[in-house]
Amino acid sequence: MIREDRGGRPAATTSHELAAVAQRLFLAQGFGRTSVDDIAAAAGISRRTFFRYFPTKADVLFAESAAELRRFREHLAAGPDDASYEAVIARSVVEALRFPLEEREWARQRAELLLTVPAVQAHAMSRYAAWRAAAAEYAAARCGQPADALFPRTVGQAVLAATLTAHEHWLAHPESDLLDILADVLALLLPPVPGRAG
Repeated sequence: MIREDRGGRPAATTSHELAAVAQRLFLAQGFGRTSVDDIAAAAGISRRTFFRYFPTKADVLFAESAAELRRFREHLAAGPDDASYEAVIARSVVEALRFPLEEREWARQRAELLLTVPAVQAHAMSRYAAWRAAAAEYAAARCGQPADALFPRTVGQAVLAATLTAHEHWLAHPESDLLDILADVLALLLPPVPGRAG
């Protein structure tokens, strides 16, 4: 149980740990039937402390989103120029979404909720847009096109489609490895650079 600091400071926990508590409740009780009060009680904190971490209960599912996007951008920026753009994007996606083995259950729970709860899916749209934009900006820079040209836009959509498809497949095949699936789906979906010989 997460213990609250009664001295008026934030609880001695992390947003990730609080998110894990919330995810378990969402799966057991349903997202709509789980209140902030339920999450706070299960975590051993006050409602007020919960809101120090998250603006809404849906936000707990995106506790790692900013860090994942930052890692994605960092790996794209560090990608070698002599590697194909597909290789750089695939490695960047995989590294951005890599999680420790002990977090596998947490990652699967988050994926299940993100893919099945309509209220959460609506909440995810801005995060998805940021991933599409990061991929499109990289593809545009690699091929010398504006970010809103057809090829970069297609790359952005392909990256998002690949991540969603990979997570769906992972949930349906729990014995599989998410990172391997991501690499395989990206290889299927990323388009060739316009004008490049096949």
